[in-house]
Amino acid sequence: MSEVIIKLHNIYKSFEEKHVLQGFNLEVLSGETFVILGPSGCGKSVALKIITGLLKADCGKVEIFGQDVSNFQEKDWSKIRRNFGFLFQNSALFDSLNVEDNIAFSLRQSFDYSDEEIKECIIKNLKLIGLPGIEKKMPSELSGGMKKRVGLARAIALNPKVIFYDEPTTGLDPIRASGIDNLINKLKEKLNITSLVITHDLKSAFSIADRIGLHYNGKIQNICTADEFQKSTNSMVQQFLSGSTIGPIQ
Repeated sequence: MSEVIIKLHNIYKSFEEKHVLQGFNLEVLSGETFVILGPSGCGKSVALKIITGLLKADCGKVEIFGQDVSNFQEKDWSKIRRNFGFLFQNSALFDSLNVEDNIAFSLRQSFDYSDEEIKECIIKNLKLIGLPGIEKKMPSELSGGMKKRVGLARAIALNPKVIFYDEPTTGLDPIRASGIDNLINKLKEKLNITSLVITHDLKSAFSIADRIGLHYNGKIQNICTADEFQKSTNSMVQQFLSGSTIGPIQ
């Protein structure tokens, strides 16, 4: 049985009168790609920020790699976060730095690597994402899909155990979006990375997910495989799949 890498138990989080997470439970297993689907504003990103220590839950328990991090202070998170990689919705590249320096930034901040070791890492990861030889290009010279790939190269440069994807295919045409999906699957196969993905893109979710959770009304309402999700008779799942305005999701 696979090890539980991320575990959230009975998490609550409110912002003034807005109750965002209300008894949120989640388990992500080692080596799997877990996708969280849900309507806009339901709190998917809030859950992600709690997992990574960027927000503190009002109550509940958070475990990462079997360690209770619920009461961690900011200084306690540095060691844990070294095992994390992030691909943000907008790629979050530094506009003033070329591709090489964007990828090298976190390597120089986190490890005592030589310039030669950093260069070798950049070349290896650019080849892995299918963009060899673009080290000197600036972000302004890259397409949206290429920026996402460079963001992913930066994420995997630190050899993370877990990658968090925040809407990885948003803003991409179907061909480029499929390319990102293929890359997520490739990295899982080659690097055995655990992935937690937030997306609205159903096609993407069904292409990459081992398991899918539907997030609504402050908690995960349904967890199953991608195939089971598409065949589910759950009224919330059916409404989300159809895009209907009629149903329990308002």
